[in-house]
Amino acid sequence: MGSETYNELLRKVSPLIKKQDTIMRDAISPNERLSATFRFLASGQTFEDLKFLTAISPQSLGVLIMETCLEIIKVLKTYIKLPATENEWEAVAT
Repeated sequence: MGSETYNELLRKVSPLIKKQDTIMRDAISPNERLSATFRFLASGQTFEDLKFLTAISPQSLGVLIMETCLEIIKVLKTYIKLPATENEWEAVAT
């Protein structure tokens, strides 16, 4: 993915994945969330392996990757076609 495409997606998804800082800690930035999600999707590494590359706990990675994927789907819904019926899923599987 090119930097322009990444930045455009980050711009669209940031308001949906941005979390509030607290007195105890700073929130994980939208850029870090999106980068960790793409790294997971591209590599298939475990959360345990990703924690060394991202400096984010495996527990947090499990939550933020799922949240980020759901928000990406919402933002890109007009560009993503998912099978709606069981027959369509079976056709994709074959």
